[in-house]
Amino acid sequence: MSSSFERYQKRRLISSYFSVVLSIALVLFLLGILGLLVLNAKKVADLFKEQVTVTIYLKDNAKEIEVKQLEKSLALADYVKSTVYISKEQAAESMKAENGEDFMAFLGFNPLQNNIDVNLKADFVTADKLEELAETALEKGFVEEVRYDKDLVTLMNSRVKKISFWVLLLSAIFTLIAVLLINSSIRLSVYAKRFTIKTMQMVGATKRFIRRPFVWKSIKLGVLGAVIALLGLGFIVFYVDQAFPELNLRQSPVLIGGLFLIIFFLGIIITWISTHFATQRFLNLNTDQLY
Repeated sequence: MSSSFERYQKRRLISSYFSVVLSIALVLFLLGILGLLVLNAKKVADLFKEQVTVTIYLKDNAKEIEVKQLEKSLALADYVKSTVYISKEQAAESMKAENGEDFMAFLGFNPLQNNIDVNLKADFVTADKLEELAETALEKGFVEEVRYDKDLVTLMNSRVKKISFWVLLLSAIFTLIAVLLINSSIRLSVYAKRFTIKTMQMVGATKRFIRRPFVWKSIKLGVLGAVIALLGLGFIVFYVDQAFPELNLRQSPVLIGGLFLIIFFLGIIITWISTHFATQRFLNLNTDQLY
């Protein structure tokens, strides 16, 4: 009978530890995902901004040397990421490949124009900078037209600011939720041993002596939960880096390593503080209040 009860208690204890480790791991994993999002929010926004293309259309009588000088001056500008010269023949071939038919055979001539596609660095993708670039290009006599999606740029910049605000707000809220969830799991674990705590106190054990094994046990559970969470995060980083190489996640080892260290120490600190206050609560209760 006693052996059966001991086995039951042992299974119950293991189940309690498992639930604590699982809750810590899940919460820290989700917190890490949010941390990755915060760290890479600007990188993702910059990636989208740098996809905005300014197309400078050239007149048919533009001289080759003038075009090359314009392209070189743009390429050397500190606000330009890349420039690509596309001849009317290349543009025609591209349209033919996309549409699957030769429109020049129908028209009898090539209506397209030579152009230079310009992509700016993310920090310079603003309505004012694009307008300045367009005006500067149009001062050249051989430039026919400059096109870019002005409304898209304005909308993108507005959305990036709003998204950044909400990501930071969600990070703060989720961090608070993470602390509360882990604290709740730890308190339930300590609650299951409330009678043991009171018995030790009644035979003269000091509060520090009683609290120490509970704190160390919770720290070990916190470390285990954090390691599981970090393994999951490592897999996510690897997968995202393979699926979206342009983000260059593994080329930011300091940031990623810093995030991993923060998650690891959060697992330790939260479990330590939660266990300290949970045991303190039961130490301050009298015997009747335990029931």
